[in-house]
Amino acid sequence: MEPSSPRLSVAAPLRVLVVDDSAYNRQTIAAILAEDPRVEVVGRAVNGKEALQLAFDLRPDVITLDLEMPEMDGYAFLRLLMAKVPTPVIVISSHDDRGSVFRALELGALDFIGKPGRQIGPELRSIADELRAKIAMIGRLQAVRLQERAQRLAGLGSGPHPTVAEAAEAKPPRSEVQRPLGLLGIAASTGGPPAIQQLLRALPGELPLAIVIAQHMPARFTRAFAGRLDRMCPFRVREAEDGDLLERGAVYIAPGAHDVEILGDPQGPGRIRVRDARGAGSLMPSGDLLFRSGAHAYGRRFCALVLTGMGSDGAAGAMDAHRAGALILAEDPRSAVMPGMPSSAIDAGVVDQVLALDELPIAIARFAERCRGGDLGAL
Repeated sequence: MEPSSPRLSVAAPLRVLVVDDSAYNRQTIAAILAEDPRVEVVGRAVNGKEALQLAFDLRPDVITLDLEMPEMDGYAFLRLLMAKVPTPVIVISSHDDRGSVFRALELGALDFIGKPGRQIGPELRSIADELRAKIAMIGRLQAVRLQERAQRLAGLGSGPHPTVAEAAEAKPPRSEVQRPLGLLGIAASTGGPPAIQQLLRALPGELPLAIVIAQHMPARFTRAFAGRLDRMCPFRVREAEDGDLLERGAVYIAPGAHDVEILGDPQGPGRIRVRDARGAGSLMPSGDLLFRSGAHAYGRRFCALVLTGMGSDGAAGAMDAHRAGALILAEDPRSAVMPGMPSSAIDAGVVDQVLALDELPIAIARFAERCRGGDLGAL
């Protein structure tokens, strides 16, 4: 008698709840997800109230969410969901609602996809692959991290962090713009916008650094992201433009679908080159290029920080920056919403410090003080 063949274990499909007040949109999203054998659409809801009940009853792995809905909108839904049964949520938002996306991320949404208009229409096929990829990457994410991140952001206004009015008052007038003594480069992907917001609001406004951020984000959303950060932190924040000179106390957000490169300038503070990255790969803007070029231009006065995100962007650039003598920091994967990016940098063996998000401002402030004092021998 022949021995029986070992049984292959088959991973259970990801169970998805689709929430949208448009019947057409619900049907289109469900049809796109049904094309992936790893995904099972287990429910559809027309508003937040119905979605909340289905979330309790069905316990889906992932929820796709429209924000503008009758009876209970997406924001109220997110607050209640994260408090009661935290679940990964991907917002599907129109380009017209760019500012609303970041509010949803602060409330605990994991990520978002930009659709061309309020009605999805046939053009959703152009982002179908992105939708399926983001659903697939979530897996069995421990969504309690999203809940904790939302709770921390909700409490930012009550502690030592600046209010919106205080942030505006703390920004130095343009006449006081000075050359930066060092440069902080930040790479982030999924879960990054709330993490960046928390980080910038916790940093001292008199930091003598320029900050450049490569956050993976679709085109047309980065300008709204920069504007939101500018209103909430003590730095001048703007979307980077080609040829920008780096300034002390300024934060530059790499434009979506573009890469940023730091160019050294012996006679000045250095400047930013912005180049179209469409067709160059799926990870835009590139953290690797930011780290590599930042270290080349600033050497030991450069600090590379890898935050939450799937994949390994930033690891190769961190290796190059480490060889140039830069300081390499990584968010602790155990507290990151998505551990892939910081874990990859840590596994490369080039990270100097691994810290929880709320500990990173202290390390950055110490780096800045060493830049201020010229004590760069023991970074």
